[in-house]
Amino acid sequence: MKTKHLSGVGLGLRREMLNELLPDIPDSVDFWEVAPENWIPLGGKYQKNLKQFTSACNFVSHGLSLSIGSPEPLDVNFVKSVKGFLDQHQILYYSEHLSYCSGEGHMYDLMPIPFTEEAVKHVVERVKQVQDIIERPLVLENVSYYAAPGQEMTEQEFTLSVLQESGCLMLLDVNNIYVNSINHGYDAETFLAAMPTGKIVYGHIAGHYDEADDLKIDTHGADVIEPVWQLLKKAYEIHGVFPTLLERDFNIPPINELLLEMEKIRTIQQQVSAQQPKQFRA
Repeated sequence: MKTKHLSGVGLGLRREMLNELLPDIPDSVDFWEVAPENWIPLGGKYQKNLKQFTSACNFVSHGLSLSIGSPEPLDVNFVKSVKGFLDQHQILYYSEHLSYCSGEGHMYDLMPIPFTEEAVKHVVERVKQVQDIIERPLVLENVSYYAAPGQEMTEQEFTLSVLQESGCLMLLDVNNIYVNSINHGYDAETFLAAMPTGKIVYGHIAGHYDEADDLKIDTHGADVIEPVWQLLKKAYEIHGVFPTLLERDFNIPPINELLLEMEKIRTIQQQVSAQQPKQFRA
């Protein structure tokens, strides 16, 4: 049964997980997340299975190819197809990455948008265009990045400017903050505290790869490490407990192992919620 708001703990749904999850969908998962690009062109059994899922459960979508910072014109037809997907499955939110992945062609990596005032204006215009088409706020995720070409602002300043000027909402990725804080030498808690509480609609947490002591790679292919769990707890303490999803895109373990890791999110949510005033509780 769908609710009118998001809460609790979520998990990403991938096609290869369907046989393990249907027909007995785990009721310990409060919401699921899908990438529209992985489902929009599909019909037949996959669409039938997805509809079975979305009819029974709360869903959000997390896109891969909107390329909100691209110098190329917005792919309006693609955005219209996303809107149809959201409407068809009654999906609560459409989130995307504050990055780009296309120019004269399409890339398979998320590239950093230059942290400049000019780029802020460019992204804000494109966000408003997307929101007009999908007829709902776009949700943007703070992303991991490994270079900052043409940087004139900090990541924090750039992110806040886009969020404030576009009217969009925020997907707060805690692991990305941790990874960036190591790779770029800033304080993770300071960045976290600067994010706008009222715009955060849900969060991500994931594992990463340690390339070196001062280089972390955001892979979503490993268990969440303790410093990231602690940063998630700090995020709840600062912003209130928000719905949070476990991302796992590679080296995916059996569903029972994923559900156990998810319960660590719920435990932290419950611990922090019990200590906070009612207005901060999820």
